[in-house]
Amino acid sequence: MTAVRDRSQEPSWDPARQISVDHRSPVPLYFQVASQIEEAISSGALPVGSRLDNEIELAGNLGLSRPTIRQAIGSLVDKGLVVRKRGAGTQVVFNHVKRSLGLSSLYDDLSSIDQRPTTSVLVNEIRNPPEEAARALGLSEEDEVRHLERVRFARGEPIARMHNYLPAALISPSDEALAERGLYQLLRSAGVHLHAAQQTIGARSATDDEADLLDEPAGAALLTMQRITHDHTGTIVEYGTHVYRASRYTFDLTLRGDS
Repeated sequence: MTAVRDRSQEPSWDPARQISVDHRSPVPLYFQVASQIEEAISSGALPVGSRLDNEIELAGNLGLSRPTIRQAIGSLVDKGLVVRKRGAGTQVVFNHVKRSLGLSSLYDDLSSIDQRPTTSVLVNEIRNPPEEAARALGLSEEDEVRHLERVRFARGEPIARMHNYLPAALISPSDEALAERGLYQLLRSAGVHLHAAQQTIGARSATDDEADLLDEPAGAALLTMQRITHDHTGTIVEYGTHVYRASRYTFDLTLRGDS
């Protein structure tokens, strides 16, 4: 009987056929290989779950030495993009998300770069705000706010834990709506015109709870973000405090000099 090869995890982008190396270039050969594989992962051409040829096969197909390929794959392992699995070869596990800073939601940003965002809604309730949220919204701790807590996923991997506080009467989204759409989409659909925001970015270690939700070891590095958002009248409509996996997520900023 002829064996049937399982192609369910084979990438449509084949490194053996589509990587090109320039032996005359001053760029190290391993780096040329690694950067082309990384670009394919970032673009989605090599999706999560794709398996690469083993090092011997890849070296032979590219006409390179096995140590060169091992160094290239090792650099991708160090970045958390691929893992070596005994008996399964090298497998893509995640593509690092870069997010440009702007007045947009994480859901919209992930959708725009084909990261297939999904959401787990943990909390959707009316409550009295904690002191920090009350101060940010210009309310008292006796006022009511809508508190949302969600975990956002990109291509099935947890990427961020998000707490948002809004004036209680602003919107009343269902859990289903929050799971299917971004918060800013829901606000705009309700006639809220988002105009400006103040945002602070920092870093800290993950708590045990955060590490569990985000599939990170306890104490792992997290990026933090706090945002106060205003509508077109200057009214504060949202206070958000989010944490992101530093191993899977970065903020991108464009800086310009004097004109």
